[in-house]
Amino acid sequence: MNESRTVNKPAAKGSPDATRAKQAFADLLAKTKPAVEAQMTAQFDAVRKQRAALGPEVLAVLDAAKDLSLRGGKRFRAALLAASYFGVAPRARKEVATMGGVALEMLQSYLLIQDDWMDGDVERRGGPSAHIAIATTLKRNKLHTPEKLGAVGALLASDYVWGLAVGALLSKPVPADVQGPALRYLLAIHEDVVFGQVLDTLSPNANVEVLHDLKTGSYTVRGPLGLGAVLGGAPLKTQRALYAFADPLGVGFQLRDDLLGVFGTEAEAGRPQGSDLLAGKNSAVVREAKPKLRGAGKRAVEQVWAKRHATKSEMAAAVAAIEATGARESVEKHLATLCTQAEKKAWGLPLAEPARLALYGASLAIRVGPGGREAR
Repeated sequence: MNESRTVNKPAAKGSPDATRAKQAFADLLAKTKPAVEAQMTAQFDAVRKQRAALGPEVLAVLDAAKDLSLRGGKRFRAALLAASYFGVAPRARKEVATMGGVALEMLQSYLLIQDDWMDGDVERRGGPSAHIAIATTLKRNKLHTPEKLGAVGALLASDYVWGLAVGALLSKPVPADVQGPALRYLLAIHEDVVFGQVLDTLSPNANVEVLHDLKTGSYTVRGPLGLGAVLGGAPLKTQRALYAFADPLGVGFQLRDDLLGVFGTEAEAGRPQGSDLLAGKNSAVVREAKPKLRGAGKRAVEQVWAKRHATKSEMAAAVAAIEATGARESVEKHLATLCTQAEKKAWGLPLAEPARLALYGASLAIRVGPGGREAR
């Protein structure tokens, strides 16, 4: 890949126009999404064809994994990978960025399948979670209860998708000289996420910033940018600059997700409104609000907290009580600070200008939350 590398000119002074930057990232998403999803579909279909004779149970697991993986999803991670990859090597092969994006999106699917089961979430991206879909399809199975059936099926579905993630980096489009480093990088991302999930689910006193960095920043921002840089043959100096940009943006991404988990509609969040409250998640919004809840507001939140089900009026009261504490405004302010830090670094990255512009736009996109409300 050495022949495709270029020496990037120093970044221009000042900052780019926000509208132009937002459009650059939107255009990158629009190009990345169909290419990555076409390859994901091809991988799922090839395995299904090879394994169909094994029976309906295998097909139920394969189909649930495919359905969740291809149902919605902006392919944000794949776009970040493409930005760093082409930012390092503007004339490099598109197929390499596509397969790298497939690896990340399969990793994301693997984690969502497990996360939904751990949190007891029954919906994801406007449809059933994988464990619900599998249990429903195989409801007449006499070996397990529906709950056990869904849990076993989800575990196996996630294992299968993780294998597809690894396989994407070992595919023919990825040059042999970068396959090893890229695979080791993907394994390091995976390790970070696992330990982040341990802190999130098993450690009540975990450091929140560390938790967010491991669970989300590692595979949502830093991981994609780093993997793209590895695939593009970036020098260590460039990789370090990308990590410095990724650190605040990764935490910011998690804060945006926490805001969506309370205030986002189902269409905006890809899961029922207030899903974090129903799951009993101790998100940044909840941690900010809890000490300030009093009287009727406190009772409204307790009415839905970790209950799995709530009426629309009960949820509306709980969300309003949390917002009244100022928690939303406080988290948004922190998010805005983190995005500002990332944007200041974006325009100075040692990448080709289109990549700098797109990454600046990515940070601007994370600022925008439910109802188009922008953190400032």
